[in-house]
Amino acid sequence: MSDGKGSIGGSAAGRLSVFKTYKLYVGGKFPRSESGRVYEVTDSKGKWLANAPLSSRKDARDAVVAARKAFGGWAGATAYNRGQILYRVAEMLEGRREQFVREVAEAEGLSKSKAAAVVEAAIDRWVWYAGWTDKIAQVVGGANPVAGPYFNLSTPEPTGVVTVLAPQDSSFLGLVSVIAPVIATGNTVVVVASERAPLPALSLGEVLATSDLPGGVVNVLSGKASEMGPHLAAHQDVNAIDLTGASDDDLARELEIAAADNLKRVLRRRTEDFTASPGTDRMTAFLETKTVWHPTGSLGASGSSY
Repeated sequence: MSDGKGSIGGSAAGRLSVFKTYKLYVGGKFPRSESGRVYEVTDSKGKWLANAPLSSRKDARDAVVAARKAFGGWAGATAYNRGQILYRVAEMLEGRREQFVREVAEAEGLSKSKAAAVVEAAIDRWVWYAGWTDKIAQVVGGANPVAGPYFNLSTPEPTGVVTVLAPQDSSFLGLVSVIAPVIATGNTVVVVASERAPLPALSLGEVLATSDLPGGVVNVLSGKASEMGPHLAAHQDVNAIDLTGASDDDLARELEIAAADNLKRVLRRRTEDFTASPGTDRMTAFLETKTVWHPTGSLGASGSSY
């Protein structure tokens, strides 16, 4: 029975809200920023939503260490297994669909129906890339004709640790569109979330932690791309960088110059429509090609070869 003051299992009058504490996602764990700093995240109308961690140079270094540690196991997994894991991520996203609809609506100033369409497109994109994990090798690899008794085979291999500056204005669909192709091909990633709207990215870390994705394959940092970008671009253990979310051309140019020091692969800043069919460009951008020669040998006295 209720005494008018609320009861267990009922709605208590004057109940305090339980505010969510957003944290980074690094190495499969949820640390606060090493610096202890946070910054206010607001919705499209300026209303306070949460305090997000303001990542530091040390957080960026820790994320690279975690990504490098995870790279061997992830790159060595079968393409089929990577596809299964990506599909599992899509399943988990589907289960938390309403949470992401709310966060995307607040972040991007969308109606609930439009935010729902964005979230559904993002989930579908995870599924799409999950299906590509064991097919991309057939598209970009193959047997090469050579003048001699040799097999000459080219196969794609992941580049390594990839830093991704996530899109600033597409907090979830754009985020998924730049992360999924990187890990689908066996790379590990350090992603710097949208500075203005980092909450969907930080919530994605919670989904990844409860899926089958090994810790360290995806590491999510929130804060300023202009602060962490130069350190990540110059980091000698980062193999590639995606500049999609660089805030302006001057920052993108600075990061390109820093990335050249150890010959990083660079995906340059460009304007993209993330609602369009993605194609395979973002997968091939972070693949290397390994070519193997092997003698064919001969069979019997006839001299025929195979």
